[in-house]
Amino acid sequence: MSRIILITGATSGFGEAMARKFAASGDSLILTGRRQERLDRLKSELEKTHSARVKTLTFDVQDRMAVERSIGSLDSSWSAVDVLINNAGLALGAVPIDQGDVDDWERMIDTNIKGVLYVLRAIIPGMKERKRGQIIQIGSTAAKVTYKNGNVYCATKRAIEALSEAMRIDLLPYGIKVTALHPGAAETEFSQVRFKGDLEKAASIYQGYQPLTAGDVADVAYFCASLPAHVCINDLVLTCTAQADTVHFHKT
Repeated sequence: MSRIILITGATSGFGEAMARKFAASGDSLILTGRRQERLDRLKSELEKTHSARVKTLTFDVQDRMAVERSIGSLDSSWSAVDVLINNAGLALGAVPIDQGDVDDWERMIDTNIKGVLYVLRAIIPGMKERKRGQIIQIGSTAAKVTYKNGNVYCATKRAIEALSEAMRIDLLPYGIKVTALHPGAAETEFSQVRFKGDLEKAASIYQGYQPLTAGDVADVAYFCASLPAHVCINDLVLTCTAQADTVHFHKT
């Protein structure tokens, strides 16, 4: 019997790569994102390539009512989520704290923290009732080592680390696994979003070394979700070989 995997932020980057990875294994997928056309295209691809069972939900995790309405609309054939991957998130800007754009701060906080909480609140009760499930929280090496001009983004990812630790305690009696997966530099749309479409600046972040790919992160997420029932990876940091932590790289 295939598992039901819910992936937020599935329209690009890690989420899109994870959708392909889990679909290839025969899992059923609930894919969420803000861009309906991308979700439709990915659903069509996965159904054609892997004969996957795919459900799409279009909403912005920042919108609590939309999260509750969309996830609440799932019928009994979809509502028993086995694995939730809280992937939706973003960084905006990279400037000293006193020069930060307050709108950027609020969007990062609303997406990276509050959006994660809204989805958790919608999914956890069912997992508790079934006494099983796994939640994979996509954090960042920024949760471990703060870097210059990373201020608010780093704070949001450190919040995810603390939240995951607390959830692990709260959900322990229910057999629910909580995994925090912290990727380092990975070449996706992340930097394009951070620098608001400045492709040259975004590309410069990955020059001189081979960064992670979205597929690399998807492979690790799949591994974490495929261990025996009695085994849980609680906290995992993933970087490319050229990266030691958030700030130390070997570039050629």
